[in-house]
Amino acid sequence: MRQFGHVIDGETRHAADGRWLDVFDPAIGQAFAQVASGTAADVGDAVTAAATAFPAWSALPNSERARWLEKLADALEARLDDFAHAESRDGGKPIRLARDVEIPRAISNLRFFAHAATQFASESHHGQAGLNYTLRLPLGVVGTISPWNLPLYLFTWKIAPALAAGNTVVAKPSEVTPHTATMLAELAAEIGFPQGVLNIVHGAGPEVGEAIVLHPAIKAVSFTGSTAVGKRIAGLAAPMLKKVSLELGGKNPTLVFADSDWREHLDTIVRSAFQNSGQICLCGSRILVERRIYNAFRDAFVERVVALRVGDPIDDDTQVGPLVSQAHFDKVVAAIAHAQAEGGHVLCGGTTLQRPGWFVMPTVIDGLGADCATNREEIFGPVTTLQPFDSDDDALRLANAVDYGLAASIWTRDLNRAHHVAARIDAGIVWINAWLMRDLRTPFGGMGQSGLGREGGMEAMRFFTEARNVGMALT
Repeated sequence: MRQFGHVIDGETRHAADGRWLDVFDPAIGQAFAQVASGTAADVGDAVTAAATAFPAWSALPNSERARWLEKLADALEARLDDFAHAESRDGGKPIRLARDVEIPRAISNLRFFAHAATQFASESHHGQAGLNYTLRLPLGVVGTISPWNLPLYLFTWKIAPALAAGNTVVAKPSEVTPHTATMLAELAAEIGFPQGVLNIVHGAGPEVGEAIVLHPAIKAVSFTGSTAVGKRIAGLAAPMLKKVSLELGGKNPTLVFADSDWREHLDTIVRSAFQNSGQICLCGSRILVERRIYNAFRDAFVERVVALRVGDPIDDDTQVGPLVSQAHFDKVVAAIAHAQAEGGHVLCGGTTLQRPGWFVMPTVIDGLGADCATNREEIFGPVTTLQPFDSDDDALRLANAVDYGLAASIWTRDLNRAHHVAARIDAGIVWINAWLMRDLRTPFGGMGQSGLGREGGMEAMRFFTEARNVGMALT
């Protein structure tokens, strides 16, 4: 059985107390590896290594740090298939999704922030009060905590800007899906990445995640995960006045207007609900449909969902794989039962796949109002609901009837309506006639229960730096 150890100061290590956690293959529901169960002592070792490496790393010219990130991207790209297979086995992700989308996006993250390192500029202000210039200085040692649903994609989304800005990193990937983050750290060591610049400590959140947040030498924490854990991190960090970026849950609306080309876009709308078995914070878990096309849309949508191929994620034809863990499987199954208890009508799915592993069939539910738990609470699985609306104002009322505010998509040919609705939806990200269309230069994040702060582009570079203004009198 393979063991995934910490990677600290460029070396693979066991946990300080020798404990291990099982890592499961979701497609069969059995352990295939173990991951080090870290402690605060392991975090302390990683912080020491990162602090030792910081002066030399931060002193490098931006172009040199960029070169290291490009070198890591090249090495990852050369082993794309290996990483895709590891991601598929670790998280139950369809191999085609891992190979064609998510590992390439991880490579793009490294390359984008390599370029950002050379383009990140200071500001100057002249004339109002002498000459002022603003430096953007790296913070020092920073912590990143990334989730299990997009393991390498979101791991690189955090470490790349942190490193590009001149910080050194103590990173905690999810203990549920530790494989590809470990592989990347080992790959960095293989290519000679400076020791101590990137460190990985594995383990459970209460032991390792909280130790990262509480360590006084860690100057900022970037977290992606559940709203409950995000609130816990915010509470721990607040007394220390520590910078935090929190990308949390979502209960995202998809608004389908009668004038839209919804039949042409049906595959995208289905994908927006069920990609990665619905285990993406951006998935459209509430589909709002203008009433005069509701029946036609419902029937066509359900027909397309029923046709999705559910099965072994390593099969190239599979579109929907298993859920990531037994605990998450149990949560999603319970949510479907609760939806039925609330009076929801299951149009398709609602059952588990009778084979080993944690498979839930893609599920569509209607007949529920905006106030029910099913339409308010994040399920994070292959479950979506349908609700009819009668007007633009009614659509906005339903879209904003939750505490979350991460993403939304609007489907219409009327651009005046599209811009009007987009400006009034409570969401940090709105797509018009598209879904998951990502430009890495744009700010990414939510409002309300969906988090604090923004990631991506210059927003990420600013988060991982401290502004220092220098003013001088002009004589």
